[in-house]
Amino acid sequence: MSEVKRITTPLTDEIIESLKVGDRVLLNGVVYTARDAAHKRMLEEFEKTGKFPFDIKGQVIYYVGPTPPKPGQVIGSAGPTTAYRMDKYTPKLHELGLKATIGKGWRGPEVKEALKRYKAVYFAAYGGTAALLSKHITSAEIIAYEDLGPEAIRKLTFKDFPVIVANDIYGGDIFQEGQSKYRKLDLNCQL
Repeated sequence: MSEVKRITTPLTDEIIESLKVGDRVLLNGVVYTARDAAHKRMLEEFEKTGKFPFDIKGQVIYYVGPTPPKPGQVIGSAGPTTAYRMDKYTPKLHELGLKATIGKGWRGPEVKEALKRYKAVYFAAYGGTAALLSKHITSAEIIAYEDLGPEAIRKLTFKDFPVIVANDIYGGDIFQEGQSKYRKLDLNCQL
């Protein structure tokens, strides 16, 4: 097993260059939330005003629609959303300075190309562990699009939030590599 890397936002090119597919990471610092509706609205707003609801340079967007917090909690369950649903928006955000996204599942070829071109990464979060992941979020506040409910943009603070580098700037893809290893294993097991 590789050692766990602890990194803090905002992310720099040097941090991104040090990350490779399969690296286990504990992410710390400010991370923003956004899903489909928020992405659409953010890019429409950017086209009109040239601005986003937050400074996107060096930042991370977590694809999550958290549940309401129970008394004494900062946030409710906060598990990752399927990432490919944001693929049509992601390359433009990377071009404008976004350094990473967090979700579950694979990314399309346009996103993987944008990661290489603009020095960014895609982190996979552990699906099915939403209640546990929320314990790594120490603060949460809605900063834009409150009318979207769970899909509003939130500013979160992470403390040792566990993710895995799923796609890196070198063209690595944990999903393709995993399938390839499984196929080789399967072939070696046949008589």
